Amino acid sequence: MNTVNLVYFSWVRERIGKGEETLDLPAGVVTVGDLLAHLKTLGAEYESALEHQNVIRAAINQEHVDHGEPIAGAREIALFPPMTGG
Repeated sequence: MNTVNLVYFSWVRERIGKGEETLDLPAGVVTVGDLLAHLKTLGAEYESALEHQNVIRAAINQEHVDHGEPIAGAREIALFPPMTGG
């Protein structure tokens, strides 16, 4: 298992009901996309927050990444909605 600190922002945080948490991830969770799919299985609040997971943005150790990015070695993974404005 891989232990990772997750940080949630904006309406992702509001829907999940917490700003951050530390989770032990199963071995099959290898990429950001895998993480999003796994989180959706943790309860209705996660499913609601990540319902349209293709719009969710992610950062690993404060660097923006796409959903195919491996999460091995990540100290922190942040999940947030698309940014708006200029």
